[in-house]
This record gives sequence, C-alpha cells and structure tokens, in this order.
Amino acid sequence: MRLKTDDGWSPYLAGALSGVVLIFSVLIAGKYFGASTSFVRTAGMIEQVFGAERVAQMTYFKSKVPKIEWQWMFVLGVLIGSLISAVTSGSFRWQPLPDMWQGRFGESLGKRGIVAFIGAAVAMFGARLAGG
Repeated sequence: MRLKTDDGWSPYLAGALSGVVLIFSVLIAGKYFGASTSFVRTAGMIEQVFGAERVAQMTYFKSKVPKIEWQWMFVLGVLIGSLISAVTSGSFRWQPLPDMWQGRFGESLGKRGIVAFIGAAVAMFGARLAGG
C-alpha cells in the first residue's frame, strides 16, 4: 500500500488518520464527527435575519438553537483544510461543473440547477415523511 500517490493521498491512509482524529475527538471533547446539524443551524441563522419570530416558534430550533458551535467550526475547518490541501498540492482549480458531470450530462449549468432543485425537493419531502 502506497501512502501517497501522484493523485493525492491514499484513501486508506486518509481514512485511518480520520479514525485516529475521531478517537481523540471523543476522548478529549466527548464529541463525534458530524455535519448535518451544522447545515440546519446555518439555515436557521440565515432565516433569523428575515424572520426571527418564525424561527423562534419552530419546534426543531427550540432544541437545536441556531448558533455557531463546535460542529459548525468543524465543518468550517474541513472547508479551510481542504482548500489549503488543494492549493498546496497544486490540484486546486475553479470550475463551474465537475468533470464527471460534464462527461455524463454535458456542460449545461441549467440542467445541473434543475437536477439540484429536484434533489432538494425530494430530500425535503423525505424529511417531512420522516417527521422532520
């Protein structure tokens, strides 16, 4: 097993290192990796700008107050760390569509926007079915 390839880190090494970080996270802070609550809290923080009274009435936000906390900082750290990694490795580049999408569906940003909208609608419908 090679630790580093020309295409980046070995996924096995990266996974093992993530596991070590997770173990220390639980031992030191008593917290597990996670991201989903951060996205909902971010949506709540944005929504508070436009309708704070509505957010205050929502049952979910009574237990998960929209605020910046450790999990939100974890997600921000992943973003910053991945940007640093991509820039320092020379693999960073701006592109409107991923190569895989372009190869499979073409270069239409509109088509990708429609698919993203449909995906979000299906996810929200599923969340409502689950009682979210």
